Amino acid sequence: MQLKNDLLLRAARGEKTERTPVWLMRQAGRILAEYRAVRDSVSGFIELAQTPELAAEVTIQPVDILDVDAAIIFSDILVVPEAMGLPYEMVEKRGPWFPQPVRSHSDLKKLRVADGENDLKYVLDAIQITKKALNGRVPLIGFAGAPWTIFAYMVEGSGSKTFSKSREMLYRDPVFSHKLLQLITDSTINYFKAQIRAGADLVQLFDSWAGILGPKQYTEFSLNYISQICDAITEVPVTVFAKGAFFAREEMGQLNCQTIGLDWNMGIAESRKLIGSSKTLQGNLDPAALYGNPDQVRAATIEMMEQFRGSRHVANLGHGVYPDIDPEMVKVFIQTVKEFK
Repeated sequence: MQLKNDLLLRAARGEKTERTPVWLMRQAGRILAEYRAVRDSVSGFIELAQTPELAAEVTIQPVDILDVDAAIIFSDILVVPEAMGLPYEMVEKRGPWFPQPVRSHSDLKKLRVADGENDLKYVLDAIQITKKALNGRVPLIGFAGAPWTIFAYMVEGSGSKTFSKSREMLYRDPVFSHKLLQLITDSTINYFKAQIRAGADLVQLFDSWAGILGPKQYTEFSLNYISQICDAITEVPVTVFAKGAFFAREEMGQLNCQTIGLDWNMGIAESRKLIGSSKTLQGNLDPAALYGNPDQVRAATIEMMEQFRGSRHVANLGHGVYPDIDPEMVKVFIQTVKEFK
């Protein structure tokens, strides 16, 4: 299907664009009253994500309401460990929780490499429904969690300020760690391939907990596996977003991907110098800037855009939009990007 708006894909490939494309991480979510209404109609997040028609509906909402240049499928990074044989729960006000974390070689034997097609069919169905409903208006982004971030949840059993159990495992049992990371990597490649076959136009890898590792460990236990995924996905552009991995930007510039996402703590000029000119940069306005009034949001957005001027860029925030931000300020951000010359 021919896309009516292919700005994001052209920007990712480094092709000429009439203006900078813009979308937001976590745009299909809690800032929209329309999303909350759909979520309130079911038992919670997991049922919503596993109901393809509803997942498609909330995926399309920000395209209709916010006028972004891309949709990102409504799902969760933790569907991959569940597909590998490790179910999780989403506990209200606490976040994800794995009743049986993976902490031994015998635990590893209970896991499998997810095949993507059958194990995560509900996500693929949501992608197909979304693609049909979008009818080529904008590209659809698929996504997954990077292996280290998924590993951290599977070993820890939940979110954590330190992920000390997960980091301990890297030191105490690197053989176990590499085995689990490879299982996650193979599952993620299968999942991305299935998303692309279902209709995803671009995929993004989220390494949410990149910044809690030191440079040496990040190279060994994260970047090596991200690199495998980037090498395997040749069908569509790939974006890598590694929050807090400021120390790895030069290495990330060598990845076989098209776009590198920057968090709001990464200097734009410095990042361009470290990453090089052959990658598109995505980001990186501080989400908290959207708490301002319209003039403040506009000024912060223009300041960011000026710093990216003349280089390959996809406008976004430096992390996901916060749930209590006024959608009207999100619209100011998006409109300011679109009007920037």
